Amino acid sequence: MRRPSGSILPKFSHAFRLGLVLTVASPLLLSAAPAGAFELFGIHLFGEKQADRDIIDPVDYTLTFDAGTDQRDLRKSLERTSLLLADEEKPVSGDLGLVIKARDDRDRLIATLYERALYGGIVKMTIDGRDIDQLPPNPTFDRSRPVPVTVSIEPGAEFTLGKVSLEGDASRLDPADFDLAPGEPAGSLVILKAAQKMADTLKAESRPLARISRRDVVADHDTKTVDVTIAVDAGPVAPLGTVSVKGARAVNADFIERYSRLRPGQKYDPEQLRKAAERLRALGVFSSVTLKEDETLADDGSLPVGIVVSEGKHRYFGFGASYSSLDGAGLEGYWGHRNLFGNAESLRIEGAVRGLGESRDVTDLSSLDYTAGITFIKPGAFFPSATLEASIKGSTLKTDFYDAATVTGKVALAYELTDADTVSAGVSLAYDSIDDAFGDDNTYLTFGVPVGYVRDTRDNRLNPTEGHYGTVTVTPSYDFFGQTAFASVEGSISAYLGLGAEDRVVLAGKLSAGALFGGGDLSDIPATRRFFAGGGGSVRGYSFQEITPYNAVGDGTGGRSYTTASVEARIGITDTIGIVPFLDVGTVADDTVPDFSDLRMGAGVGLRYMTPFGPLRLDVAMPLKRYDGGSRYGIYAGIGQSF
Repeated sequence: MRRPSGSILPKFSHAFRLGLVLTVASPLLLSAAPAGAFELFGIHLFGEKQADRDIIDPVDYTLTFDAGTDQRDLRKSLERTSLLLADEEKPVSGDLGLVIKARDDRDRLIATLYERALYGGIVKMTIDGRDIDQLPPNPTFDRSRPVPVTVSIEPGAEFTLGKVSLEGDASRLDPADFDLAPGEPAGSLVILKAAQKMADTLKAESRPLARISRRDVVADHDTKTVDVTIAVDAGPVAPLGTVSVKGARAVNADFIERYSRLRPGQKYDPEQLRKAAERLRALGVFSSVTLKEDETLADDGSLPVGIVVSEGKHRYFGFGASYSSLDGAGLEGYWGHRNLFGNAESLRIEGAVRGLGESRDVTDLSSLDYTAGITFIKPGAFFPSATLEASIKGSTLKTDFYDAATVTGKVALAYELTDADTVSAGVSLAYDSIDDAFGDDNTYLTFGVPVGYVRDTRDNRLNPTEGHYGTVTVTPSYDFFGQTAFASVEGSISAYLGLGAEDRVVLAGKLSAGALFGGGDLSDIPATRRFFAGGGGSVRGYSFQEITPYNAVGDGTGGRSYTTASVEARIGITDTIGIVPFLDVGTVADDTVPDFSDLRMGAGVGLRYMTPFGPLRLDVAMPLKRYDGGSRYGIYAGIGQSF
């Protein structure tokens, strides 16, 4: 896809890539339903669900729902609580089934009022014009039309906290530290969470048997206040006892115990137990991981802990297809093993070909891009907190600015300092054959020593609502063919802030920068190591690598430094659909320090559809400072948020 000299950019970019990957090792993603119904990844898309057709003695109903309030937040909360409202299009099983569903709905709505500190609220329900409390044990309704159901709610006034009494081992705690300050709203969830948090606070003092022994809530309807009494029995201080493993088959039990990093005699900490379970789940070899604490202490005063695992399928393979209006079609496939030698070692072999259909000559295989590689990962290498990764990958790449054939080998060791902080170091050797703006058949043999640091406090990797994610990488390098020494420094930081009780709006921002030092002339540094920007991973609205310095004849050269920034407002419209207005900014410069003289900006809006495996992303962006003949817009799709 080399561009003739003097041609600055393609006419416009409207790349849209759609990937479909089917993984055979995991449970079936497509639900085969009878004709007229279809489910994808467990999500019902259209047609009548099988469960709806299997209902015995189906009874249809219509619902009149009056939340009794103009407060949008409360009204929406009540509407989301009601299963009668959510399932209005679905029949229930028999007349009695309708009554049971209505009574359950009333309990749920009352609980929602209590959560909002509305202890004087009233929920009235009628079925076919009769109060549900006045119906006979086996009611019958006129089924000549859908049975009418009415829900009428009187929320009442908000109650506040009155007297708060802490007893037992909780008496030394401050109620205000647990959101139990007199005069504040007395929501039931606030009280329940406060009591549990008190027990957890005492457990964190290495008291594993701490439990709530009393929780009394008394509402005074005259004063509109709620008096609360909470007592916690902390129990004795105890260390961890024996750590046992159950359910292991192909994975070595000794490895599971070692990798959990739980040791007999260490201080009991419930947070460490939670993190041990997360650590084991992240290995990918288990379908479930449960940590069970004994309810009593052992004779030596320690707490035995059991790790119960259920192993998943270790071998897997998959394939995929992609299409880009600029780059043609692509095919990719992979095979992997998650437990190669019994200690959760993983091996993955993958390959891909892209650019199919881009050339008019279908027999011209040289116009295609190829990728192949093999990666081996050993968790718990040398130390429980260390991970060894070794890989060798080869690829051919034809971009708008260079053609490259590359083979890279890499070995690296990552070490977890904490659950949030990881350091890594390794060595790499890359052979590159490159045609670029500086000429054809440029070859490089580059040795590198990448050293990195990662800090990750995000609450969710695919859809974070709080926390931050930062990386810093320094890679001293030496090209043996050109006898050139240079080094790259790159860093990025992303931060997330959720607004509202349910994080319906999340503000997200990302800042990235990098610089190249040494290396003599720019041509002495491989094009694959120079900096470009543009595309879905940096500044949307511009095509891939479009943002770069250009020489006199209009060929992009890549730069020695870059800076990009992105801001997004992730707004939830419904529980599954969201919109994301965004602004991206970036620059690439010839010098080690950018002067920001050529700052490019792209703005747009995205659509998000929430699924169990992360949000599906579709972004449309336009460049605010377009290159002559450059892209007019860009369309980007993927799984997970953009950063």
